Amino acid sequence: MGDLFGSLTRQVDANARRAVEVYARELPEYRTMAAGDREYADLLEFAVLLRRRTAELARDVHPFTDADLALIAAVGHERGRSGVSLSSHRKVLGLHSTLTVQEIHEAADATELDALMQILGWIGPQGAATQDAYTRGFLEGQRHALPYAERVQQLAAALLAGDPAGPELTRRLGMPVPAGYLVTVVRIADEDVALLPAARTEILGLLIDLDRVPMGWHGPLEFVALVPTGCADPSEAPPEDRQRALTLAAAFSESVGRRCAVGATVADARDLPGALPLARQISRAAPVEPVPQRISTIADVFVELGAARLPEVDHWLRRIADLLFQGPDLVVTLDAYYRHDMNRLLTAAHLYVHPRTLDYRLRRARELTGIDPTTTRGVRTLSAVVARILAAA
Repeated sequence: MGDLFGSLTRQVDANARRAVEVYARELPEYRTMAAGDREYADLLEFAVLLRRRTAELARDVHPFTDADLALIAAVGHERGRSGVSLSSHRKVLGLHSTLTVQEIHEAADATELDALMQILGWIGPQGAATQDAYTRGFLEGQRHALPYAERVQQLAAALLAGDPAGPELTRRLGMPVPAGYLVTVVRIADEDVALLPAARTEILGLLIDLDRVPMGWHGPLEFVALVPTGCADPSEAPPEDRQRALTLAAAFSESVGRRCAVGATVADARDLPGALPLARQISRAAPVEPVPQRISTIADVFVELGAARLPEVDHWLRRIADLLFQGPDLVVTLDAYYRHDMNRLLTAAHLYVHPRTLDYRLRRARELTGIDPTTTRGVRTLSAVVARILAAA
């Protein structure tokens, strides 16, 4: 049993040098660090320390000591303080884990099954402990290197990528760690917008001052906010959560001075990577408004999402839309009519018109399209047509 651990001890220096070379080759930030003599020596010293302690402790099946973990956290703190990105931090942990397993298998003899199983059983929980310590130190170090707004945007990106460091980073920023989020995508409809990075940073700061939730830009035309929620239904969210998301979306739209559409879906905190594409699709089917007045979920636009996948249906809806444009304010009228559950008086009051004017417009829509807006067929067809028009406005 001693040969495996003895072999690992003898290979500590060579394995550590190989590890530093891999980090420098795979990660630009580590390549820059390794280019300096002092920085290279620090990287190598830490790699040697980890491997030597691994061989010593695994042989006796002892855990890393508090002093070991404190030292590991201190090195992580220095990496975070020096400006290493969260992405590089995540990648270097993955590379270290891969290299550790590779080194163990290279050192193991075919007759040392018991020793191999011993160290592999030890490396699981101890590897998690060292990664947790290193990550805690790293995130604390980042607090001194990055502005709060940038760290919030980094948090949003980490959560949406399914980064295991997401919950710890959330706590470090003083935010609750919920079971789920209302993933809210605000889409800028005017594609000619050209906000400079400085302007995007300023808007991000303003919104963070408004509400401390994970949020950030995803390109020049898309902003994502993650509103904590306890709801598990992807088609719905509690009214207070939807209102919270709508307040942020409206503030965003007013800040950029552009028309926007908002799509959202509820997702478990562990399923955020898969939720973002759906919320993005919903935002593309949601109505475009100067200032958002609603948060669209899949329950609001599932017909439009399905129709967009069938060119023949989409073409049919386009033809009906062209007919509606021949009448006076028919799109606006039908939108208000369906949003008010076909209540004539509420719709007329919303449009500031007499109920008879509303009746005339509904009759005109029937004459132009051959579809009565007040029937079941009318609701199914014309509401989809109106939604499609507003989403492409």
